[in-house]
Amino acid sequence: MRTACIDIGSNTTRLRGAEADETGLRELLTQRVFTRLRGIEGPIPEAKVREVAEVVASQVRMAREAGAEDVRAVATAAIRSAPNRDELCAAVQATAGVTVSVLSGDDEARLAFMGAVRMLKHAPEGLVAVVDVGGGSSEIVCGTLADGVSWSASFRVGSGFLADNYIASDPPAPDELERIRAHVAGVFEGLDVPQPVAAYAVGGSATSLRRLIGAVLDHETLGRALRVVCAEPAEDVARGFDLHLERVKVLPAGMLLLDAASTVLGVPLQIAGGGLREGVILERCAYQTK
Repeated sequence: MRTACIDIGSNTTRLRGAEADETGLRELLTQRVFTRLRGIEGPIPEAKVREVAEVVASQVRMAREAGAEDVRAVATAAIRSAPNRDELCAAVQATAGVTVSVLSGDDEARLAFMGAVRMLKHAPEGLVAVVDVGGGSSEIVCGTLADGVSWSASFRVGSGFLADNYIASDPPAPDELERIRAHVAGVFEGLDVPQPVAAYAVGGSATSLRRLIGAVLDHETLGRALRVVCAEPAEDVARGFDLHLERVKVLPAGMLLLDAASTVLGVPLQIAGGGLREGVILERCAYQTK
């Protein structure tokens, strides 16, 4: 069964289509559109509702053309906190013909964990952590491949939220970065996290960092990447590393969140090959084979 997942997030609306086989998932197609739902006070404006619905409709068509028989749409922090989320879901249903499942923080954590761990070629034995930094929320999840999630926490803070509230300069000023560090430290203060044997990072910030520093995110590599990203205006960084401008604008905040999560967990983060969308697809494939 070819399955696709459309993830309506705070920064982007992402499509992933895949086919399950004996090794996991074989990718059919991917697409990312920066729809930016974060930072909206009150209801999502009608124009933005229409924009998102049209983007989802286009992605549904792409998925169907690639042979996807089952297309799932999910929404995360920016939608679940919007007072008119039902209006957006209805618009997507009417325009794209798919039902949007608005995920709770716990559901988001569980699916990101499944997508990250199940996509590993060699999952480690023992407790594993997954850190999912999104635009409007972040999750830390611990569990094992055999038993699933045993501990999770969701935080209403993401790369987009921090960038919107603290970064006004281009490139970001040192004092702006310090205020982000202080905010993140306050969010994680007193958090009693089980200590894993390994930890993996998912989400847009993490995957973008692969181009800058490789697959391992620790205090040293993240610090080096932060200096690079904050040394030039965002447009120059985006051009130099072939990144989207909107991603570069939130990347410093995303890196500081990832660095703080690594410190709390006591281990470096490795960039995972799967995440929320892969978790949705894997769960759907498991349901279809029952």
